[in-house]
Amino acid sequence: MSDRRRRPEPPLPLDGASPWSARRRRPRDHEVKREAVIRAAARAFNERGYHHTSLDDIAAGLGVTKPTVYYYVANKEQLLFECFLAGLTPIRDAFHAAERLGGTARDRLDAVIRGYAAAIASEYGWCMVRAHDQDLGPEMRRQINALKSEIDQGIRRLLRAGVDEGSIAPCDPKLTAFAMAGALNWIAHWYRADQPMSAADVADAFVAFFAQGLAPRTRAPATGRPPRNP
Repeated sequence: MSDRRRRPEPPLPLDGASPWSARRRRPRDHEVKREAVIRAAARAFNERGYHHTSLDDIAAGLGVTKPTVYYYVANKEQLLFECFLAGLTPIRDAFHAAERLGGTARDRLDAVIRGYAAAIASEYGWCMVRAHDQDLGPEMRRQINALKSEIDQGIRRLLRAGVDEGSIAPCDPKLTAFAMAGALNWIAHWYRADQPMSAADVADAFVAFFAQGLAPRTRAPATGRPPRNP
């Protein structure tokens, strides 16, 4: 047997085997590999920061050459843009899923919060929250800001609908949406995938947390007597 064997590829920062390790071309092979490049970039940005990560770092993490990375994206700026999209798109999709779910506005908002928290706890959370969209060109920045505005306005609409129907306590939709987004976005600063809580656990915890704050208040019956001291 020849000693000229193929050297093993470095571990891929993804779940599962490297899509470049398979010799036979499969359906959707290009899409799978492109997604692998974007996910590897997100994890590298998270570990090193955007400005301290090079395409050579991303290629090395995938076990491929830099020209291979260029086959799927034009440059590092596009990788950051794709990471933004990969994180924000599931949040937008959560609104569509919530509408199909039906129920009260509060029910739909809970579904959106769960999707939002899960997205921020994903490998793309750092890019959505801690990366700067100023690192993107004007057109890419415009698209990302439009997505963020769409998500913000969607939360406000659900809050207003919930207040109108009585499933959510009276509140200022704008300030409440800002407060909710701030709390959810902060997940990216402290959550790590290797901790005991899964992303789904974090999402459920935030739904329960906001449920207490948004629940309509019930008034105690008037007795004519001052309340007792606790």
